[in-house]
Amino acid sequence: MVAMKILELCAVDFTLYHFLMPLIREISSRDHEVVAACAEGIRAAEVRSQGVRVEPIPFSRELMAFQKHYRSYRILSELLRRECFDIVHVHTPIAAAIGRFAAWRARVPTIIYTAHGFYFHEHMRFWERWFFISIEWLLGRITDVLLTQAEEDAAAARRYKLCRGGVIEAIGNGVDPGTFFPCPDPIERSQMRVRNVTSVDACVIVTVGRLVAEKGYPELLTAISGVDAVLWLVGERLDSDHAHDIGSHIERAKNDPKLQGKVRFLGARLDVPEILRAADVFVLPSHREGMPRSIIEAMMTGLPVVATDVRGSREEVCDNQTGILVPVRAPKTLSEALTKLVSDPVLRRNMGTAGRARALQRFDESKVVARQIELFGL
Repeated sequence: MVAMKILELCAVDFTLYHFLMPLIREISSRDHEVVAACAEGIRAAEVRSQGVRVEPIPFSRELMAFQKHYRSYRILSELLRRECFDIVHVHTPIAAAIGRFAAWRARVPTIIYTAHGFYFHEHMRFWERWFFISIEWLLGRITDVLLTQAEEDAAAARRYKLCRGGVIEAIGNGVDPGTFFPCPDPIERSQMRVRNVTSVDACVIVTVGRLVAEKGYPELLTAISGVDAVLWLVGERLDSDHAHDIGSHIERAKNDPKLQGKVRFLGARLDVPEILRAADVFVLPSHREGMPRSIIEAMMTGLPVVATDVRGSREEVCDNQTGILVPVRAPKTLSEALTKLVSDPVLRRNMGTAGRARALQRFDESKVVARQIELFGL
C-alpha cells in the first residue's frame, strides 16, 4: 500500500491528547505520515514528546469570533498549500468547519469529518436547531466521509443528507480495557479515598468532565444535598471553553452548610482510572452529549451509571440494566436515582458487572480504531 499523508485537525490540544492519540498511533504504525494541528497548549507539548508533529493553529471555540476564525483559516490554508495531504480528518465543530473549507479550497483529495456530537440537539429552539442543521448541510457538500460516534447522530446525518460523499457511519467511542478495569485491590481503593479526604466506608459518587453548566453540574450540586454519599467532581473549565461557567454554583456549594463534607472538588487529574476504581457510582447529568467517553470509562471500571436521557448517553447506558437514565434538568429525579443506588450495594454490583460486559462488547478502543482504519482505506 502507498504511504499516505494525513492531517488530524481539532480545536484544542485537550481533544488531541485525550481522544485522537490511539488513532494517530495506529495510523503511524502502518507507515503513513500523520501531522496533527490544533491550538497550542501544554498537552500539545506532551503529544510532541511522543513523536507526533503538531502544527499550532490558533482556533477559537467562540462561535461569533469571526476575526479569530479568519486568522485560523489563513494559517491553516498556508499549511495546506505548503504540504500535500492525501486526507484531512477534522474534529470538533468550529475547527471542522474551518478545516473542511480550507481543505476543499486546497483541493485535498479526501475530507473526513468525525462529529463528536452535533451542535444541534432536541432541546434547542426550533430556529436555532435548523440554523445549525443548515450549516452542517452546506459543509456536507464538501465532505467525503462523515463519521459519528452516536447512532442517533448518524441517523440524523442521513436524514438531513449531511455528507456529499454519502458515506455516513457511526463508529462509536471507546477506551482501553487495560487502563480502565474494576478495582482488585481494596488497599488501593482505601488509599485513594484517604488522599481525597473521604471515609473508606462512605459511598462515593464520582463525575468526570469539563466544569461547565451544560454538563448538568448545577442540578447535580442541588441533587446531592439529599443523598447519603460523598461526591467527587473531577475536571476543570478549559481556558478555551465558551460554555457557561459554573463558578458561582461552586462557590455556593462550598459555603452551603448542607454540603459540608459531601462534595470534593478534585480538579484536573491524570489518575482518573484510579479515581474511578475507588468510587461506587458514576453520574453525568449533561444537557447534551456526543458519545461521552467518561461514561464508557466508568462502565469499563464496573461502575453503575446515572445519566440524563440524551443522545449518546442513552446509547451507552441501558436503563435499569447498567444504570439509570433521568430527565434533563431534573434534580429531584436525579437525587432519587442516586439514592436508589447508594442504598442498594447488590444493585450497584449487578449494574456495574452488566455495564462492564456491555463496554467490553461495544466500546473497546481497539475495535473503534480498527473500524476507522478500515473506513479510511489504510
